[in-house]
Amino acid sequence: QVQLVESGGGLVQPGGSLRLSCAASGSVFNIYAMGWYRQAPGKQRELVALISGSTITNYADSVKGRFTIARDNAKYTVYLQMNSLKPEDSAVYYCYASKIPSANYWGQGTQVTVSS
Repeated sequence: QVQLVESGGGLVQPGGSLRLSCAASGSVFNIYAMGWYRQAPGKQRELVALISGSTITNYADSVKGRFTIARDNAKYTVYLQMNSLKPEDSAVYYCYASKIPSANYWGQGTQVTVSS
């Protein structure tokens, strides 16, 4: 099993920035992809950003140009730098990891609230 622990969430004003971190532990061998999903009240959980292998990235259209994902493969850690935050970015952000072909792992989530 893989344990994912998020940190870095909190309350920020519109236009501000936050940096989320997620550290994987346990059976970390062969983790292929790591990334972030988010879920706001009344909405489906949605992909925010994903990095596969060491270089392939995928972003939701709503965050392109504002968010940046990075991965430290040696430390099994993934980061999400969030800039120019908007109220609609408010959600619980969940760390995600996968192993080929079909194993998926989730963190407990960290709250991000963007409000004046």
